[in-house]
Amino acid sequence: MEDTIEVIVASEKHLSYVETILDTIEKAAKVRGTGIAKRSPEYVKQKMLEGKAIIALDGDKFAGFCYIESWSNKQFVANSGLIVVEAYRGHGLAKRIKRKAFELSRSRFPDAKIFGLTTGLAVMKINSELGYRPVTFSELTDDEAFWKGCQSCVNYDILQRTNRRMCLCTGMLFDPHAEEHHSENK
Repeated sequence: MEDTIEVIVASEKHLSYVETILDTIEKAAKVRGTGIAKRSPEYVKQKMLEGKAIIALDGDKFAGFCYIESWSNKQFVANSGLIVVEAYRGHGLAKRIKRKAFELSRSRFPDAKIFGLTTGLAVMKINSELGYRPVTFSELTDDEAFWKGCQSCVNYDILQRTNRRMCLCTGMLFDPHAEEHHSENK
C-alpha cells in the first residue's frame, strides 16, 4: 500500500479535498474522544494556496494531511492538523506526512523552532524521532493568535483554568539551534 501513496506539498489542484480533510479530522476527534482545534475550510484552502500543507494521496483517494503555520514573527512554526484516513493507518503514513511537513518547515523557516501539541502517543513517537522534545507550554510561542486556535477544542477549559501552563496535550519542540549545539558536542 505504501508504494502507491504520494506524499506531496498541497497546492490549488488539491482544493477539492478540503471538505474531506475536515470531515476526516472531525470524525477522528470524535472516535478518540480527544480535543482537536477546528479549522475552517477557508483556512485549510489558504494553507494549500500558500504551499504550507502536505497531502497524501493514493491515486486520487485522500489518505492523509498536515499543515504548517508560523507564529511570533516566524520564530516558531507549528505542524498541525495531522490526520491519516483510518484505512491507511498502521503503515507508516503518518510518519511520512510528518517528516514531509518537518522538511517543509525547515526549508521555509530554517531558524524557527518547530512545535506541536498532541494527545497522541504515535505522534509523540514520530516527533521524538524527528528530534522534538517534550516541553512546558511556556517554551512555546506566546502568540495569542496561536492559542486562540485552541478555543474550539473540547479541552480549552483546562488550558484556561491553568493560565495556559498545561492541558491534556503534550507540547513538543524542535529547536534547530539546540540541535546544532548538540551535534557539535558529539
